[in-house]
Amino acid sequence: MDYKSIAREVLLTEAKELEFAAQNIGDEFEKAVELITQIEGKLIITGVGKSGLVGSKIAATLASTGTSSFFLHPTEAMHGDLGMIGKKDAVLAISYSGESEELIQILPHLKRFDIPLIAMARKENSTLGNYADIFFNINVNKEACPLDTAPTSSTTLTMAMGDALAVALMNKRNFKKEDFASFHPGGSLGKKLFVKVDDLLRKDNLPIVSRETKLKDAIVVMSEGRLGNVVIIDENEKVIGLLSDGDLRRALMEENFTLECSVQSIATLNPKVLKDRKMLASEALEIIENYKIQLLLVLDEEDKLIGTLHIHDLIEAGIK
Repeated sequence: MDYKSIAREVLLTEAKELEFAAQNIGDEFEKAVELITQIEGKLIITGVGKSGLVGSKIAATLASTGTSSFFLHPTEAMHGDLGMIGKKDAVLAISYSGESEELIQILPHLKRFDIPLIAMARKENSTLGNYADIFFNINVNKEACPLDTAPTSSTTLTMAMGDALAVALMNKRNFKKEDFASFHPGGSLGKKLFVKVDDLLRKDNLPIVSRETKLKDAIVVMSEGRLGNVVIIDENEKVIGLLSDGDLRRALMEENFTLECSVQSIATLNPKVLKDRKMLASEALEIIENYKIQLLLVLDEEDKLIGTLHIHDLIEAGIK
């Protein structure tokens, strides 16, 4: 059996359904965005089965992109958790058939408290559709399942609709990277958008020598510093160069090499430096990678050394 062909057919089938839905987006989308941004409370997502699982993901995406949201299972709602829905909230209910029994049971209660209802279902003329203030059609012509029964294309379309709604709301709220970082302080996403150069700087016991220092003495400082580099300063403590282990290896290949030479004579003068301590660490990593170096020297406005930022520090901090 050609499983690659099966996989390709599944992806193409689902892609076709997404394309069809994209071409048929209606005014209901704009109405939903306006409604959600106007409510003073939360957007509660509800659904059962596969729709519930997709709803949980939609709620998580909304919550992490600036729209206060959570998932509520209809069964739990009918056994006490209905009180989690307030008069300032709105509900997004998902049911492909529009007739899920557990979900239908909570609709009269939403109506009684005048809770705005956004629905996702395959038929507007369904119980869920008839209760809805705003209706999203998530009907698909064909499930990717060979029996045309298991939710495949339909769940993909539902999740994509949720993503589209979240992104539209981000634009409506003018949601920025800094906002995203505040919701993701941990993990690689948060670190990429939140951690600054100053958070990772090495400021103590820095390997610093003067320009007149002999190479043999600079090697001792390099070993003690454990950075594989030595920073060279002038008589005014301004940074003028950097001696790396690479510079040292190249010098060893020279015919007239001597440990008695000055460190300045074999060092890299005018090394790459950084003066913006508030720069994102991820941006500093881009500089390191672009220049194919391992160490950035961070200076103040007088070109004096504040600290060093090594690529290993960035990697250990999870900056990618």
